[in-house]
Amino acid sequence: MPDWKEKIRCSFCHKKSTEVTKMVAGPGVHICDQCIGLCNEILEGEKLASSTEPRLPMWESMTEEQILEHLPKIAAVQAQVDDNLRDWVAHLRTRDVSWERIGTSLGMTRQSAWERFRTET
Repeated sequence: MPDWKEKIRCSFCHKKSTEVTKMVAGPGVHICDQCIGLCNEILEGEKLASSTEPRLPMWESMTEEQILEHLPKIAAVQAQVDDNLRDWVAHLRTRDVSWERIGTSLGMTRQSAWERFRTET
C-alpha cells in the first residue's frame, strides 16, 4: 500500500482512507463514502426543513471535553490542506511561475509566499 494512503483522512469524520471503501478528493480536502452517504441523507431531509444555513459542529451543544477532543481532528485536516497547498505551489514552481504571481493568487506578498513555500535545496 502506498505511504500516502495512510496519511489521507476524510476532512469531515477524520477516518483514514484505509478505513473506508472510497475517498473522493477535492482541492485540499477529502470526503469518504460514509460521509457522502450522510450528506445525501441530510440533503434529502433538507427538502422538508426550512433552514438552509449549515452549522456543524454545533459547539454550543458540545461539552468542553468534546470540543477539546475535536481540535486535533481540525488540526489534522488543516495540516492535510496545507500539505496539498504546498504541493500545488511546488508544481507551479516547476512551471517557472513567479513568486509574485503565486503570492498575488494567495493574497500575500511575493516575499511571504517565498518564505512560506520555498523548499530548501
